[in-house]
Amino acid sequence: MEHYQAPLDDMRYVIADWLDAPATWARLPALQEVDADLADQVLKEAARFASGVIAPLNANGDRQGCRFADGKVSTPDGFPAAYQAFVDAGWPALAAHAEDGGQGLPQLLNTALLEMLYACNHAWSMYTGIAHGAYECLRLYAPQWLRERYLPAIVSGEILPTMCLSEAQAGSDVGLLRTRAEPLEDDGYLISGSKIFASGGEHDLTHNILHLVLARLPNAPAGSRGISLFVVPKHLPDGSLNAVHCDGIEHKMGIHGSATCALRFDGAHGWMLGEPNQGLAAMFAMMNSARLYVGMQGLGHAEAAWQSALNYALDRRQMRAVSRPADAVVQEADPIHFHPALRHTLLELRVHTQGMRMLGYWVAHMLDLSHYSPEAPERESCSALTQLLTPLVKAHFTERGFLSASAALQVFGGYGYCQEYPIEQTLRDSRIAMIYEGTNEIQANDLLLRKVLRGKGSLSALMKLYRDEAALVANTAQWSEPARAFAQQTSRLEGAVEEIREAELDDAEAPYRVAGSFLRWLAVLSEGYVWLRAVRVSDGKLDNPLHAAKLESARYFFDFCLPNASHHEDQVSIGLKATLPFLTA
Repeated sequence: MEHYQAPLDDMRYVIADWLDAPATWARLPALQEVDADLADQVLKEAARFASGVIAPLNANGDRQGCRFADGKVSTPDGFPAAYQAFVDAGWPALAAHAEDGGQGLPQLLNTALLEMLYACNHAWSMYTGIAHGAYECLRLYAPQWLRERYLPAIVSGEILPTMCLSEAQAGSDVGLLRTRAEPLEDDGYLISGSKIFASGGEHDLTHNILHLVLARLPNAPAGSRGISLFVVPKHLPDGSLNAVHCDGIEHKMGIHGSATCALRFDGAHGWMLGEPNQGLAAMFAMMNSARLYVGMQGLGHAEAAWQSALNYALDRRQMRAVSRPADAVVQEADPIHFHPALRHTLLELRVHTQGMRMLGYWVAHMLDLSHYSPEAPERESCSALTQLLTPLVKAHFTERGFLSASAALQVFGGYGYCQEYPIEQTLRDSRIAMIYEGTNEIQANDLLLRKVLRGKGSLSALMKLYRDEAALVANTAQWSEPARAFAQQTSRLEGAVEEIREAELDDAEAPYRVAGSFLRWLAVLSEGYVWLRAVRVSDGKLDNPLHAAKLESARYFFDFCLPNASHHEDQVSIGLKATLPFLTA
């Protein structure tokens, strides 16, 4: 991604025009000092750091990878210096509260920063990606003395945290974990067990590492109800090494510069976060923000892929196109973006990438409102919507990021399969995001089973919001037909929820069979909503190229992408009736 250019104009469009975020910040006491100029300054500095400091390390970090010897991990050349530059610039403190040494800026701006970091260097960004989630977890669940000891160090960047969940026999089913926590008489617990797939479990970016570890107390209930959460530092407060050992690192398909570690806890000293046997509740304070941030990985990959494909398609000449713009220079061969098949690919890349940006930034903005709004009803409604949309953002964005990288590679032809161009690394790096922080299948189950079927009506509130937007846009003659088609789809999705409820009464597996199709259906409608709102924001501004392009993209979405909703609707309907056979060896 050496040639990555942060899409600052589009980011400004989403923040200032589409969200009108500065006006919202002005009415929130905690964010009143944040205005459009400050936001723009943050975006520019983030773009400068991402493209100037970590993007140049991306390709070499991929080829060099991490090195493991004698229990120590060395990250690729340049990674530690880049992290020090990140710390010196104050980026770890961006969205942390002022009383903890943070800058107190909106999560919306932090989300934009993360998009740029992941677009430029996914592997390097893995070391910093979990920090804010861990900060929130400690802030909510750690006792005061523990917060005082570690929160300022996380905010300053002196310590990087990591999350230790998975074990060889316990992946998606964390209830199977066996790591034990034995209480000490005077202070804390001794943690014993092994964890795998710990991103950043050992590295050379910071002297100390703060492990957040899921473990069982003696006589804890079986399953997920018997799990507690502990904070286990690499170095104890007196400076001595804790009994935490790195036994090796994984050799992976992508993100080679990110150390994915196997950790062994041999009676390591730790302290509990939250209440006994309530570790998952505490962990989800971190996981929810982590899943939004993983969604930003998908968006970053999609943006990187879109930029790579567009730049190549503007330059590469092959064959004469069937048609071309009237002002195009006639040559023996045309740029490949003139050809209809490639125009389809490029337009789809643009539409989904910019649609995800609007959707993801909207969720981040609602997250700010759920924390900072002085009005309780607004806090509650925004909290409900963010909880509903978080699994969708994680699953849809990461799937779309991978599909976008694959489609972009196709634009390059055979060159895309070679290391000469960075798109092959983007494709490899993007694949993992569909797996970790809860696989996309788990996200689909969470969305449908927990958030919709067992939820408290937040889907109905979301569909009403979507239909209200469609009603506003339908008043514009040239957009009335797609707006009506969109509104009809929202009603059909709500009707399908009742069909799923009825099917579940006789067939407990029915919701699980259709969860993936339901999530993709809602994802299409959610992108439809953001493009409808873009129509309303940009309509009548054709003299501005950016707004004109938004209307062009919206038209493409409703002509070629919204019809996918009917396909997912059919898949839900079929899945409720057709059972799946069991497979045998």
